[in-house]
Amino acid sequence: MDTPSSSTPVTLEDVARRAGVSPSTASRALNGSSRKVRGEYQVRVHAAAVELGYIANTAAQAVARGRSEHLAMVVNGINDDYFSPVAAGVLKAAEAADRMVTMISSRNSAQQAAQVVSALRSQRPRAIILAGGRSVASTRWEERLVEELAAFQEEGGRVVAISEEGMPFDTVSLDNVAAAADLAGAMAGLGYRRVTILGGPADARTAHDRVRGFVAGLAEHGVEVPPSEVLHCGFDRDGGYSAAGECLRRRVPAELVLAISDTVAVGAIARFREAGMSLPADMSVAGIDDVTVLRDVAPALTTVRLPWPEAGRAALDLALRPTEAEPRLVRMTGHVVLRESTPGIGGG
Repeated sequence: MDTPSSSTPVTLEDVARRAGVSPSTASRALNGSSRKVRGEYQVRVHAAAVELGYIANTAAQAVARGRSEHLAMVVNGINDDYFSPVAAGVLKAAEAADRMVTMISSRNSAQQAAQVVSALRSQRPRAIILAGGRSVASTRWEERLVEELAAFQEEGGRVVAISEEGMPFDTVSLDNVAAAADLAGAMAGLGYRRVTILGGPADARTAHDRVRGFVAGLAEHGVEVPPSEVLHCGFDRDGGYSAAGECLRRRVPAELVLAISDTVAVGAIARFREAGMSLPADMSVAGIDDVTVLRDVAPALTTVRLPWPEAGRAALDLALRPTEAEPRLVRMTGHVVLRESTPGIGGG
């Protein structure tokens, strides 16, 4: 029996010939077809494939079956403090389900995300998991992204969003309003009354919802935060650093700074310390997310622990389920973790 030259790629026909079966039988045996192949033929085909060093053409399989078995995950950024644990949750669940996930960064750009999804449509992954926040007012490129995802789903793919509620796809949503309100209520319970909020970007939905939760949670305890005490900033360490500098310039008489994220809070802590303040004696600081890499900051940061890995696992589970007539929503909540950065005010 002829053996393919080492310089010539081994084809499915070569495997079929070596196994003594038809190419269609070899294809069904190797490609996981729903049509059953006799056990004897399965063994012969797989043995021939190993012997010849056959590598399946997954792109061709995807075209033939209409859909490949791998999944794609589009995230804001590969090193994003918030979505790296989400990605870890997705990847761990995918490994348990024997699935491969390709991860792609949109670089915090709705335009880039729309272009990535457009390119993925031609590759026919089984599902696309989109992990990222939205704007308060939908932009043209966010609308284009939804259109691309809808087209992908109409073509037989699955779409799952890890985002705020409101997208026309299965969604895993973390309740940012409730997380912020719970933290604010806990701080009011510790006696804090003069509060400044580092509110992140004004046009970001996650930041907007967390500020809304802070204000509502404090108001329930009789603490009012005037608009002038909500300072908008970048959603990162540098944003918190700059906003804390603005607090110092204004000589804001705050007892507590509520930051919309742990990284913003850490930036604020750095700026306050640079100004010679003792923390938490001179200023208490709290954040949201409970980012693992920031748990060793001193003083230990009060925060809201959000179930990011669990969100990733839930998204993978939805992606592997059959689609339903109406989009499904999995809503997750966090819980307040009190640490040394907010010791409280006596008599609160």
